[in-house]
Amino acid sequence: MYKYVLFDLDGTISDPKVGICTSVQQALKKFGIDVPDINTLTPFIGPPLRDSFRDFYHIKPEDMEDVIAAYRARFSTVGLFENDLYDGIPELLKSLKENDRKLALASSKPRVFVEKILDHFGISQYFDVIMGSELDGTRENKSEIIAECLRLFELDPSGDLSETVMVGDRKYDIEAANAAGLPNIAVSYGYGSEEELSKAGAMVIAGTVKELENILLN
Repeated sequence: MYKYVLFDLDGTISDPKVGICTSVQQALKKFGIDVPDINTLTPFIGPPLRDSFRDFYHIKPEDMEDVIAAYRARFSTVGLFENDLYDGIPELLKSLKENDRKLALASSKPRVFVEKILDHFGISQYFDVIMGSELDGTRENKSEIIAECLRLFELDPSGDLSETVMVGDRKYDIEAANAAGLPNIAVSYGYGSEEELSKAGAMVIAGTVKELENILLN
């Protein structure tokens, strides 16, 4: 039985495509890069933002803070609310808490945005720990996020973590969980393909929120 459950946010708890991708689109436009179709920007959902701008559009180090600022100018006021909970998520979280599970939100998104999104959806109360990165880029790596969640749960990272599980939709979640010695559950209703998740070392893949609930409670 999993007593401690760490959830990714984007692609696991909620679908942030419109908010993230439109904010990326507008930021790139200010740097002379026109991306007409936001669907081509979905690879930005999951990894740290700086990594995505560097890897996908080769933004130079000297321009990185400016493009991040352009992204956040829209995302912080509009984009973070262009977001939808996946069907069944509130019921899943409520059920887990009723069954005495300890829950953490473990996202590489800045914590200030994570908190606003959870408050917007009215689900903050289900989480014992809410963890994200800082606006200055501190703790962007998912491994660092997991380590901080374990610390706040007072769990020994070198001890028995068989009752703790990471739930996420991208390879970054699965790889970080494996590196930390945590069991993992991948969800394929988000933005990672089953092939991506399997290659990353997913222990089990849930195709729906209901399947995820069955795994976590049985």
